[in-house]
Amino acid sequence: MEQAPKYTRIMLCVDFSEDADRVCARAADISRRHDAPLHLLHVVEHVPVDAVGEFLGPPQVDVHEGMLRSAEDRLKRTAARMGFPDADRTVTAGYTRQEIVNHAEALGCDLIVVGSHGRHGLALLLGSTASAVLQGARCDVLAVRI
Repeated sequence: MEQAPKYTRIMLCVDFSEDADRVCARAADISRRHDAPLHLLHVVEHVPVDAVGEFLGPPQVDVHEGMLRSAEDRLKRTAARMGFPDADRTVTAGYTRQEIVNHAEALGCDLIVVGSHGRHGLALLLGSTASAVLQGARCDVLAVRI
């Protein structure tokens, strides 16, 4: 019988949904059982910009920077609530699936933990983000059903 893998670096994708605590708890448990560092990632979806990189919204409001700062604060609080106040945390902006996969590769993660919301097709089983990450990742992906 093949032995289960020993994870050495785990990335938890945090979306701040109502059910995110269940996903966080699962990742924290795996991190502790494998004595593996946990890296938290939140992706702020792209904010619309024009061809020269200007924000397509009210010019007096720096929405993008505000979204990033707010997400950083929420991610810090999430890490502390999980019992990982010193965990590495990253907030980035971009396309969620692409950012998750790229970040996992850059960090050398061997497990990505994401929440799974039902949608349609393969996404009905896994959730659209979880499905896309599973298809693009080079490491194991745990889709926690929520």
